[in-house]
Amino acid sequence: MAYKQLTVLFSLCCLLAVSCSQQETTHTDFALGTVCSVTLFEEGKKSIYDEIFSRIREIEKLMSVNIADSDVSRINAAAGIEPVQVQEDTFKVIERAVYFAELSGGAFDPAIGPLVSLWDISGKPRVPSKEEISSVLPLVNWRNIELYARLKTVYLTQQGMALDLGGIAKGYAADETAKIIKSHNIQRAKIDLGGNIIMIGARHDNALWKVGIQDPGENRGALIGVLQIPEKTIVTSGVYERNFEKNGVFYHHLLSVTDGHPVKNGLLSVTIVANVSMDADALSTAVFVLGYEKGLSLLNSYKEAQAVFVFDNKNAIATSGVDFTPSKKKYSRQPEKNNNKN
Repeated sequence: MAYKQLTVLFSLCCLLAVSCSQQETTHTDFALGTVCSVTLFEEGKKSIYDEIFSRIREIEKLMSVNIADSDVSRINAAAGIEPVQVQEDTFKVIERAVYFAELSGGAFDPAIGPLVSLWDISGKPRVPSKEEISSVLPLVNWRNIELYARLKTVYLTQQGMALDLGGIAKGYAADETAKIIKSHNIQRAKIDLGGNIIMIGARHDNALWKVGIQDPGENRGALIGVLQIPEKTIVTSGVYERNFEKNGVFYHHLLSVTDGHPVKNGLLSVTIVANVSMDADALSTAVFVLGYEKGLSLLNSYKEAQAVFVFDNKNAIATSGVDFTPSKKKYSRQPEKNNNKN
């Protein structure tokens, strides 16, 4: 699966002012193509961590394009041939992906697989020719994904089509991790699946959690500012996550389904703050691809998310409902425009 963050470093640094105790534990492992870290501030038992990471790997085995017998690989292999019956998890994620594809007018498109494979930014990156891009763009169309809820089948109507759930599956895994934690009545925890972050409960002093946002123009760990949040999820899409340079030109992994090239709209990153990590995952991509003005309109239609936009002119703009404090003078906290969200 081509996930948004494939680096072994986290795209967001959590600044957790928590007291250390004998109960606080962290388990870190590699899954979903990234480093996954879960911290339980109480009841950090091995059995709970085993349950969590078993669930994460179960989701990976269903939805990774890099696993030959995954549900997604079987769907792609049967494109234009026949519907494929899938597990409920897979169907649920694809159904939600199609929802956000429609909501965003295709800015987020789970059928982007052929275009992702062409650029291969996560593997051996290359700049495809104009002819190559033109040949695959007609295959990138979420409207040609047919879902049959009763049978839990998925059908790609054209041969050559391919799903890629890298922009949403990691968020689903984070949500499922949170469910397991809460099922054990654990009151405080941090989930970080390669940048898909969920903060559960409240800090030990009942203050808001503090979460840093990566500065897209600096080394990992350098922050542009800090969010203060209650129990929420935070997901960032940015040009620094996966990229390469060819003949002096910078290319990143956030691709436009209109022209097949990396998006150029003045944004360096978009951070989404929401209640559901799967939704925040899809929104972070869609809002980035749409750009600032249209991205705000999308957030208005969803209504349950806020955002921090970082621009290539060194400004950061946070929507009115999020508590964001810039940490560097070159970034400014500006009022949003054209957002009538309550």
